Amino acid sequence: MRKRLIQILGFLITSLGWLFVLCTMAMDYWRITQLGGQGGSFIIKVAWYWSNLWKDCFTDSTAVTNCRDFPVLWTVTPFIQGVRGLLMCGLTLGFFAVVLCFVGMECTFIGGGDKTKDKLLLSGAVFHIAGSVSDVSAYCLYINRIARTTFAPSVGLGVLRYDLGPPIFLGLVGCFLIVLGAMFYAVTVCTVICPERQVVYAYGGGTYMVPRTRGRTLYSGYYRPGQYGSYMGSGPSYSSKISKLSQTTPTKFSDRDAFV
Repeated sequence: MRKRLIQILGFLITSLGWLFVLCTMAMDYWRITQLGGQGGSFIIKVAWYWSNLWKDCFTDSTAVTNCRDFPVLWTVTPFIQGVRGLLMCGLTLGFFAVVLCFVGMECTFIGGGDKTKDKLLLSGAVFHIAGSVSDVSAYCLYINRIARTTFAPSVGLGVLRYDLGPPIFLGLVGCFLIVLGAMFYAVTVCTVICPERQVVYAYGGGTYMVPRTRGRTLYSGYYRPGQYGSYMGSGPSYSSKISKLSQTTPTKFSDRDAFV
């Protein structure tokens, strides 16, 4: 019962994180900056410049927004292409991970036996971690691009210093949730990664022997022939051999015994 609850919790957490990352693909305000709005003038004029992965926009103080869509794929800025590609790769891996984990959960009735389901669940956890790494790489690439301009000592004319927007933080939280849920999956299938070794005590003094192969029994696997002596059940015993030898060997008496 505890295993099922942990798996369901992991499924909910990873699915929520995957949805967070998916939502950031369509969200606005990946980076944002404002002009004006400072000083003591009675009329405050503010303008906002913001961007996402698909367009650059400008919003004035009257809430009128003008946007310029990015051109075709092969003319987009290279770092934007990299962020898009990494996010799409991470989302694809996450989709396959969700399917594998759903099939491999103990509470579902598809996927085969217990060992097969555990392997599917472990594969899904690996896919989740790989997809999360790809998503984090995309966000880090975008953050690095913004930070290089924001913290530069001097910038050229017309270059704006942007701040990070909400989608970046939402995506990082989603990546953390994906990794956390994958860890829950791994905990429930730890027996597949580290199977328990069976210990058989051969003597009461504390000596034990661990089986290395499955085909050995207690007598054929742990007691090697010749190690603790041999036993011949069908042949004559050692005492019977001595009695037969005494019957065939003539008895010799010494002179002293003959005299007596």
